[in-house]
Amino acid sequence: MKDLAGIIMAAGEGIRMKSRTPKVLHCFCGKELLRYPVELLSRAGVGRIVVVVSPASQDAVKELLGDSVEYAVQSAKTGTAGAVESAAAALRGQAQQVVVIGGDSPLVTEESVRSLVSGHLENSRQMSVLSGIVADGRGLGRINRDLGSQQNILGINEASDDRERLNEHVEVNSGVYCFQGEWLWENLGRVTVGSGPERYLTDLAAIAADQGANVAALPSNDPDEALGINNRVELANLENIQRRRIREHWMLEGVTITDPASVMIDAGVTIGQDTVVLPNTILLGSTSIGSGCEIGPGSVVKDSSVGDDCRVTSSALEDAVMEAGVDIGPFSHLRPGAYLESGVHIGNYVEVKESRFAAGAVMGHFGYIGDASIGANVNVGAGTVTCNYDGKVKRRSVVEKDAFIGCDTMLVAPVTVGAGAVTGAGAVVTKDVPQARLAVGVPAKIIDR
Repeated sequence: MKDLAGIIMAAGEGIRMKSRTPKVLHCFCGKELLRYPVELLSRAGVGRIVVVVSPASQDAVKELLGDSVEYAVQSAKTGTAGAVESAAAALRGQAQQVVVIGGDSPLVTEESVRSLVSGHLENSRQMSVLSGIVADGRGLGRINRDLGSQQNILGINEASDDRERLNEHVEVNSGVYCFQGEWLWENLGRVTVGSGPERYLTDLAAIAADQGANVAALPSNDPDEALGINNRVELANLENIQRRRIREHWMLEGVTITDPASVMIDAGVTIGQDTVVLPNTILLGSTSIGSGCEIGPGSVVKDSSVGDDCRVTSSALEDAVMEAGVDIGPFSHLRPGAYLESGVHIGNYVEVKESRFAAGAVMGHFGYIGDASIGANVNVGAGTVTCNYDGKVKRRSVVEKDAFIGCDTMLVAPVTVGAGAVTGAGAVVTKDVPQARLAVGVPAKIIDR
């Protein structure tokens, strides 16, 4: 919709967060708060998006979003009206309609924004507001309705200025608006300073009503959309709501979550059908889980790819890859750079870092494999360790296909164990082992099999 532009107000200091990090950059279900309105407006078809930042936060916000949006700087504490005015130079005369949303409202849905814009256009309104009926309206602006109308409103009472508010079951402002562009720019100057130093964008509702303009509030189907974040208590409360939404989404998509309350899934995670997520499991970041998997109980998977028909039992993965038909655990750890090809089995108490196990390789019991290549169908015995660090440099170990690594073998890198070779129990291998030969002892010696 090229005639529709968006403004995201992200210049607030977030003092109540008591943090050195700008409020809109705090993490929410695995990604920064500010990403939610940016992605929301993009999905809703908004052609141009201007993010209003403060002088203090602009560098960090630009580093996060890059060239995906435009920027305007709100140089002084002039309130929400001043924030929107900051975007006038970029948008005035450039868009017929303007959607405005806060940078701290992550629960607003694409459906609600599309409905708000659609009703706004169909009824040729000057101003439309997304509202919500909430059980507790403390801290939220109250919609002042025209009792003779289903949608028209007389104004929006800010919580700090509302002397007559009722805190229970009240219709409140969500902070999401759609304006007729030229009407917005012409009337922003009429917004004056209230009881404090700031100018409220919400005053435009009363200005529109006094003019006889078409201004309306449309209640959301989900009142949680009206909730915003001012402190860390609200951050946690809204994150719980969003995580419930995420779990319900995946269950409706064919994923079994046996104890939803104990499972945490980030917004960027994807899960295939017929996967089972067991209790106390945490899926984080950009993780993707295939179909037919069993994850948990008590597993943590972060920024990793798990193929179809895998099992991750009480284990941790970070920046790792498991192809199809792999199982791991319990109590094993795939660190960054671990790659398990199809059919690999990793048992209990195994740590793998910057290493690749080829198809069919097995390591059933405790040990450490770091900076190594393990060939197809290799058996790695219990207690095996790759000695990859000499105090200065990390070096690689290579175990070629069909080799057998005996229990308690120490592979002192750099070293290669040839295809079909065998190491005896307790061997300390400091030199390459030729194909199909046997290495035993400390240090290991090559002997005939």
